[in-house]
Amino acid sequence: MSNQYRVIDEKTWDRAMHCMVFRNSIEPAFCVTFEVDITNFKRVVKERGLSFTMAMVYAVCKCANEIEAFRYRFVDGQIVLFDRIDTAFTYLNKETELFKVVNVPFIDDLEEYCGLALRTAEEQKEYFTGPLGNDVFQCSPMPWVTYTHISHTNSGKKDNATPLFDWGKYYEKDGRIMMPVSVQAHHSFVDGLHIGQFAEGLQSYLDKNIL
Repeated sequence: MSNQYRVIDEKTWDRAMHCMVFRNSIEPAFCVTFEVDITNFKRVVKERGLSFTMAMVYAVCKCANEIEAFRYRFVDGQIVLFDRIDTAFTYLNKETELFKVVNVPFIDDLEEYCGLALRTAEEQKEYFTGPLGNDVFQCSPMPWVTYTHISHTNSGKKDNATPLFDWGKYYEKDGRIMMPVSVQAHHSFVDGLHIGQFAEGLQSYLDKNIL
């Protein structure tokens, strides 16, 4: 996958100073966990006969794509802004209990994306098909635990600005179905404000009766 991007002129970029400060941090990424109400989303996905996991990958990546801050990356030392970001997600091989990492281009149609993603995941034999590109969102569902916090391994590469999205086991609360969602992002590009925008956008999308 290779999406179009434009190189940012750091001399005129409003965020240049903030980017430089966080880029040189020992740990430039930060992670936030929040809850979402999936009551309507889960019902509609079930009615349509779609994979809940693939539908969540779609929802998360659709909402993240709509926020510019999540589409910035470092490429060959330069700061770039991608027009679109594709998807990568973990998919469990139930026989071996090992996961594989699956890459699927983002298609802005729920049913079409879910169909392609599920076929690709089931047909892929390798656990890893190669290093992930810069132009993906990494999604890793963890449906076995309703967690309140999550952390990730650190590659030590400070210029790795690929956002990570996780979600845990959903549960019922006051007649609604709730689920934890986590976002890890590079602070050079993403602030708490943008996490808030993503959380609000995701909840708005999940609330829709017609997806």
